Amino acid sequence: MANFLLARDFRTQQCKGLNAERMKPQLLKISKNPTQSFSVRHDLKPSMNNKFHYHPEVELIHFVKGRGAQFVGDSITDFQSGDLVLVGSNLPHYWRFDESFTEGESGNYADVRVAHFSESFLGEYFLNLPENKPLKDLLEKAKRGIKVEGKNKKKVTDILGHMLKAEGTDRIIYLIQALLEISKCDQLELLSSIGFSQVKEEITNDRIKDIYDYTFANFRNKIHLEEIADIARISPNSFCRYFKSFTQKTYSQFLTEIKVGQACKLLIDNRLNIKQVCYESGFNNFASFHKCFKGITGKSPLTYQKEFMAS
Repeated sequence: MANFLLARDFRTQQCKGLNAERMKPQLLKISKNPTQSFSVRHDLKPSMNNKFHYHPEVELIHFVKGRGAQFVGDSITDFQSGDLVLVGSNLPHYWRFDESFTEGESGNYADVRVAHFSESFLGEYFLNLPENKPLKDLLEKAKRGIKVEGKNKKKVTDILGHMLKAEGTDRIIYLIQALLEISKCDQLELLSSIGFSQVKEEITNDRIKDIYDYTFANFRNKIHLEEIADIARISPNSFCRYFKSFTQKTYSQFLTEIKVGQACKLLIDNRLNIKQVCYESGFNNFASFHKCFKGITGKSPLTYQKEFMAS
């Protein structure tokens, strides 16, 4: 009996290890033609997107045909035909297509157009040119993942179609045009939380930069209003008005987003139990953790983790 229990415990630990490894995002190497500086593909079978992965290249993907579950950073949503998404460098992501699009029932295969490119494919200094600030800002936002909507979306999808057939310098021009159109778009939905991505935006305001840096470094501890106001070098009352005017959210909301983003990372990693995740993310009690997590993600921590494991 003792041997049986030992064997069962060993198998349980093996399964936990396999689940943790399966949920950990895998580095994916993107191949491209040696005569081209970036890759553009037309996929009719989404075999490249069958695991939670990341890569240094930025990804622009248009789902001409297909639907399923979308995982971008800590965001879990549905995707459908017509969606256009920009995923930044090294942001984990994965699209799990419904079976009807992967098994080819009645010829119902997916239809996906996707471009992969390095942020520096036009040279180290290109994005730092003053004329290219909209592009640089866009790629910074893309590190949280962007769903593109609005009047410019159709232009971008058309350009992506032209890019597939173009050669030489025309391909580069089309890519720049696509990014410019996205930067002008009036409806850009950021997918992953700032807490998961910890995007280091280029902030010229020293006060806000100090607030961000201190918060990311200390969010696991209780941060008192007087403490963070002192970092900002203003009074507590002035701090609340100042922070909301700059970010359009309260400091408490911002801090909660960071904590929930950290919790999502730990749940995906699957090496701690949910109560441990709660305290490692800076929450003082489980009830508060559960309420805040569901308020931001729309799911309980356990449901969120199970959806990733099911993928």
